[in-house]
Amino acid sequence: MLEKVMNTIICDDNLKILNKFPPNCVDLTITSPPYDKLRDYDGFKFDFENLAKELYRVSKKGGILVWIIGDATIKGSETGSSFRQALFFKEIGFKLHDTMIYKKSGFANPSKNRYHQIFEYMFVFSKGKPKTFNPIKDKPNKTQYNFSKKRRNKDGTMTHQNDKSRIEVQPFGMRFNIWRYVTGRGNTTKDAIAFEHPALFPEKLVQDHILSWSNEGDIVLDPMNGAGTTTKMAYLLNRKYIGIDISEKYCDIARKRLEIAKKTRIK
Repeated sequence: MLEKVMNTIICDDNLKILNKFPPNCVDLTITSPPYDKLRDYDGFKFDFENLAKELYRVSKKGGILVWIIGDATIKGSETGSSFRQALFFKEIGFKLHDTMIYKKSGFANPSKNRYHQIFEYMFVFSKGKPKTFNPIKDKPNKTQYNFSKKRRNKDGTMTHQNDKSRIEVQPFGMRFNIWRYVTGRGNTTKDAIAFEHPALFPEKLVQDHILSWSNEGDIVLDPMNGAGTTTKMAYLLNRKYIGIDISEKYCDIARKRLEIAKKTRIK
């Protein structure tokens, strides 16, 4: 089954399709589920708990799931669905490897009695110890001087007393786990057709996760593929991709974006 669906976008129920996958076959899953009915996703819903169990089953040992999620505010209170989902993933066997933040460049709706909301969670789950981590090192270090390994002990003596070596600080270091992206038309993506989908995450965000948690030739899955950002970026980064979405409208958008990417790449 897996070979038949490799490098394709499938229009069907994700549980029906995932159930046919063998266990331990996916290197990386990147997806963003509907947020507490904040958007009308063509009238479709998803079965969170059963989907979570299937994602655990199909993930390879050491595989990663990036779950990008936010909460609605209903009757003056945030729902907390993101936390409940994160705890459920832990209950079924995933490790919560990192709680990351996706910081947007602006906000959609001004708040009157709370601070403006400009972030979403990016929960990074692992099936055991992550087998791949390629840290992105693009954070400028404020200083690039060399420094000694020597440190003072509680009794006043120095560690590495006779060590005359120096440690060099590189110009750029590993970034923090809060990632900021400029969003909106022309920034989230340049594919105009993508904005026919009600909720997009930035191509750069997906690119950074693919680079961080997978290698070329790995299998990248998005079981709620939507406008196809995950599948497009997996293709451009030489990964194998599988996208699943129940909406034919969204699958059509995703396929068209892949065609755009393929034409651009040929040039």
